Order: sequence, then C-alpha cells, then structure tokens
Amino acid sequence: MRMIRTRIRASAQMTLHAPALRVPSVSPVLRLCAAVVLAVPAVASAAVDRSAASAWGRGTTTVHTITVDDRERSYRLYRPASLPANAPLVVMLHGGFGSARQAERSYGWNAEADRGRFAVAYPDGSGRAWNAGDGCCGRPGRQGVDDVAFISRMVTRITRELRTDPARVYATGMSNGGMMAYRLACDTGLFAAIGPVAATRLGHCPAPAPLSVLHIHGTADRNVPFDGSPGTGAARIDGPPVPEVLAGWRTAARCDRPAVSGSGPVTTALARCRHGRAVELITIEGTGHQWPGGKVVRDRADPPSTALNATTTLWRFFAAHPKP
Repeated sequence: MRMIRTRIRASAQMTLHAPALRVPSVSPVLRLCAAVVLAVPAVASAAVDRSAASAWGRGTTTVHTITVDDRERSYRLYRPASLPANAPLVVMLHGGFGSARQAERSYGWNAEADRGRFAVAYPDGSGRAWNAGDGCCGRPGRQGVDDVAFISRMVTRITRELRTDPARVYATGMSNGGMMAYRLACDTGLFAAIGPVAATRLGHCPAPAPLSVLHIHGTADRNVPFDGSPGTGAARIDGPPVPEVLAGWRTAARCDRPAVSGSGPVTTALARCRHGRAVELITIEGTGHQWPGGKVVRDRADPPSTALNATTTLWRFFAAHPKP
C-alpha cells in the first residue's frame, strides 16, 4: 500500500502568478521545465509510506483536508489497486482517543477492501473524539463540533471524485465512533447501513429513518455496558441498553421478530425487515470493550475477541444490504 499525503481545500482555489521570462532563446523543452518548477507550490505535497505496504493493503492511501465551519478537518482515503466504477464506500470512525491512522492500522479494513473492491474513508475526529450527542464526547461534545456536516461533506466529495455508488455507502465505528455512526443514521439519509461496535445511541432520535443495522457488542463491556448502566470509562457513557436501541431500529424498518442463533460465545439475533433491510445484534459472551478480530489497542480498550472477525462480518452484512 502506498500512502500519498495530499492537501485539498474545499473553500478556495490557489492561483500562481509568475513573472514572464524574457529570454527569447529558451527552447520549448526548457519552458516546459520552468512551468513545472513554478507550478510546484500549487500542487499538493506528497509522501510515500512504504513501511505499511504489506501490512495494511495493496492499494493507495491519500490524506485530505477540508474546511467545515472554519475548522480544518482531515480524513484518510484508501483506494484498492483495482476499484471498479460505482464501488461501495465504507466510512470507518475511530473510537475516543483514537485516530484515522490508528483505525486504518488496527481493524483490517484495507485488506477487506482489497478483497471486496470498495473504498474506505477514515475521518479524524477533532481532539480524537466525535460529537455523538448528549455532550459526548470530549472537546467535540463540549464545543458542539458539527461532525455530521464534516462527514456528510466528506462522503459527498468522495462519491463525486471516485464515482462510488451512493446507494452503497456504509458507516461503522468503534465505541465513540460507533455512537457517531448512530448519529449519522439519525441525522442524515446518506447511509444504506451502519455497523456500530462496542457503542450505543446517544442524543435525540425519536423517529429514525429505516436502514439496515448490524451492532456488535461484548457482554462484559464496562466502558459502554450492554445493559445501559453507567460506564467506567473517561466519558462515563450512560446510554440506553443496546437491545432497546436495536428495538427502535426494528420498529423503524418494520422488521419481523428476531431469529436467535448461537455458536460458542457468539449469539446472533437477526430480524428481517421490509424492502430487504435487516437489523442484527451480535453479542460475544464475556468479552469487553474491543473490536473483535482486530489488533490489540492498548490505550483504553480490552483485548480483542478471537471468536469473531468484526470487519469481515460487517462487510458481508453491508454488501448484502444496499439501499432499496
């Protein structure tokens, strides 16, 4: 995987003015070289990260900036070496105290994108957190940062530039990032499905629009407790119980009663809904606050479960559930 760092501003275009060269004898080749050199300040800077080539994927990661509400925001965009027209787009939201780079490194989405031929966007939260509602979390929650506007603009830009399929845009996230995925589902109509992991829904969302949901949670999560009791983490998350959150989405999507199945510590409750949608809850008995199948994230996360690969499971769900 190559990593190319680019700098893109949404609100302004740079124009370079250079004095004319009064040298009549300059050849056309030299004129072309001079033009290239003079144009360099107007071209985005680039750097190649060769150290991540085998570990993160076979494609290219570019890093972009956009300005939203006078704030410069950034995101990483992974494009597989072979990306077809109208490909899906997955938005991966890091957890609190995480980053876009950490999420790209930890959860295996680039390798999954190579196999499934889809693009992955990794936005960076302001202050390493997201404004997911109810004052959560961190500086974005306190300052009312408009993360919905940022991510919406990012998705619109990527859809235009890569010509991805607007009917196959998906959001997933870990912890605070999963809470942000719920907020995006509540506040926008951009997404065909969401896949929160170790999260809950915060904020006011009385009548969500129908969409497909796959929620993954460990039953021993103390940071975002499955039963909705106050968490022990820095944010002291006190959201509704996860089953209650999923019940709301089943009502919105007009689903049948969930069919429950299990294998070892993994229990699945799958509800089939109108227009081909689905609402699914996967729990892993005895596991904590973690991304199943991911790499160890030592800062504020528990060891990842090996009973399930969350990334592969989420992608299969997303691929089966475009917008009707």
